[in-house]
Amino acid sequence: MKNKSDLSIVSLSTYTSPQVKEVRGKDFIEYGEDNNYFQYLIDRYNGSPTNNAIINGVSEMIFGKGLDATNSNKKPNEYAQMMSLFNKDCTRKLCYDLKLMGQCAIQVIYSKNRTKIVQLEHMPIETLRAEKCNEKGEIEGYYYFNDWSNYKRGNELKRIPAFGTSKEGLEIMYIKPYRAGFKYYSPVDYQGGTQYAELEEEISNYHLNNILNGLAPSMLINFNNGTPDPEQREMIERRIYQKFSGSSNAGKFILAFNDNAETAASIDPIQLSDAHNQYQFLSDESSKKIMVSHRVVSPMLFGIKDSTGLGNNADELKTASILFDNLVIRSFQGLLIDHFDQILAYNDISLSLYFKTLQPLEFTDLDNVEDEKTKEEETGVKLSKDDKLDDSVADKLIDLGQNEDELLKDFELVDEVEVNYEQEDDMDELVENINNEVKLAEVGKATPYRESEQDGESRKESQKGNTFLVRYFYSPAKVSKTSREFCRKMVKAKKVYRKEDIIAMDDIAVNPNFAKGGDDSGTYSIWLYKGGARCHHYWSRRTYLRKDGAKSLGRKLYDSQAKAKGFEAPENPKEVAMKPKDMPYKGYTAEYAKRIGISR
Repeated sequence: MKNKSDLSIVSLSTYTSPQVKEVRGKDFIEYGEDNNYFQYLIDRYNGSPTNNAIINGVSEMIFGKGLDATNSNKKPNEYAQMMSLFNKDCTRKLCYDLKLMGQCAIQVIYSKNRTKIVQLEHMPIETLRAEKCNEKGEIEGYYYFNDWSNYKRGNELKRIPAFGTSKEGLEIMYIKPYRAGFKYYSPVDYQGGTQYAELEEEISNYHLNNILNGLAPSMLINFNNGTPDPEQREMIERRIYQKFSGSSNAGKFILAFNDNAETAASIDPIQLSDAHNQYQFLSDESSKKIMVSHRVVSPMLFGIKDSTGLGNNADELKTASILFDNLVIRSFQGLLIDHFDQILAYNDISLSLYFKTLQPLEFTDLDNVEDEKTKEEETGVKLSKDDKLDDSVADKLIDLGQNEDELLKDFELVDEVEVNYEQEDDMDELVENINNEVKLAEVGKATPYRESEQDGESRKESQKGNTFLVRYFYSPAKVSKTSREFCRKMVKAKKVYRKEDIIAMDDIAVNPNFAKGGDDSGTYSIWLYKGGARCHHYWSRRTYLRKDGAKSLGRKLYDSQAKAKGFEAPENPKEVAMKPKDMPYKGYTAEYAKRIGISR
């Protein structure tokens, strides 16, 4: 009797590297062994939870909050054209394809006379195959087919010329990063992790099938009265299956036909002593290798919890986010912007494009950033024309300021409060009163003891100079990531100022749309409005008493003590002590209040 045995071996269809093949008789270049490598990438995206989460997260980070331009205010018409061409839906899809597939494509649609590009549309990259290059090594076109897995010789293909190679109304801009050895297509940046994505997928399939099939055979059924013919065996097996299998019976069974009981089948299970540990190891290892291939700095960036815990997560997450943004996200964004610039250049549009980041503001490192353009690119917070106070005004005011250390050689700081104010109903009248009452100081270098009209004179004829000095400090002494340059300079200077010095800046401080009436060429009052609309700073009043008269007063000067020495605390408009962001609507039209950023 001859024993027969059929042995089937199942192997994973892993691509160690995508094959790019020129096939004789075909004008296009195949991608992958079966010319369907893009579908392989899609399957790895759909099947691996780790791979799926990272690709979704990275593509969203690339797009961020969409395209913008740092010079949009200077070129509003060009900016409007750019925004109409690169609509959010198209740009978001390009970001997704670039990450998932390693490349992306844009349909570039021209006007009838080809004088300008009038429309851009996303082209699914899996529907394209590159044309064989010309003698110069240039790719002049791409072939479109809806489903390449069903392509057969003789199917009609649509050829679309590459961008800048024809005079047709539709061209394809193919965007891909350079990869050594790959002329036509570009492998994904996570190429080394695709096998692990497939392994993670197969592990989950194994466990799922194991559970659905009852984890192990439920029964062994022996027929010991001979072996029936194939048709009878199939009928018996079908009837037993109908009776005992199914989800409710978790029914796996083994059916054996034997000549007699002595020759009955036996089962010798092969047991893995630590099977659960082995599968856990493979699952963890797959997840780790997938993250390595994507250059993931911290899994927490993608909502993947690891065993490190959240002990120092705030700092760790911030560092990881900044690092990942600079090492990974920016390279994708830069590649897209370089190609977007080519499209805009055809329409004679020149803009400084950037993607608005999803990074939290507190994660943005601006310590070494000086120029406003870079700040906008880093934070995505646009500096509107209403906020562009000439920061040279800060330099001039700082020159007039006084170093408190010099004052403290002869004076003691005895009081610091938010300034007192008089109740007024009209802000315009307040400004007019101030300008009438105060003689503007001549711009020049300050000295520690330059007098102010708010200083208090001594009643003692023998004492030279004022007993009390009143100065103002730019408060609070802190800035945020989005603070104006004017505010940054004022806080950094740490100086105190006379009222006259501050008001002297009114004639040179230009902040469009924040001046009286919203005049674009008008000036405005730093005394009242500090750094401009929505500013978070105010002037705090500091009172100093000459040291020989400061005995027994301590650090707080009371009105009765001040009056006994012949000094009354000055009163100022209430806006001096208010942050512009908190200023109430009063005396202005609703439209103007909205323009200058004050609440109604």
